[in-house]
Amino acid sequence: MLPGLTSKVSEVLVSLTNTLTAKADVIIVNSTATTTVLATLVPPFGGFGGCQFLINRSGADITTVTTGNILTARTIPVNVPVVLIFSQNLNKYVVGSTT
Repeated sequence: MLPGLTSKVSEVLVSLTNTLTAKADVIIVNSTATTTVLATLVPPFGGFGGCQFLINRSGADITTVTTGNILTARTIPVNVPVVLIFSQNLNKYVVGSTT
């Protein structure tokens, strides 16, 4: 980053559903009342690759499953930020390390 410049990311608070539509750079899950499983994250990149950040603030672990567009099953603990990288070639999100 160049001196004097600020990088800004957008954030959105969501209640977890099996399918989320990413409408911001940072997705903060503040409720898992409906489900604790994430199968699909609809990318906002218009067919290109990109990164999303997910922060679990719900009070319960979130589990990603491979039945949608997520490559690997992972458990996302509370208060742990996770990077999800959408690969255009794989047409899937790759979930970063959760530990």
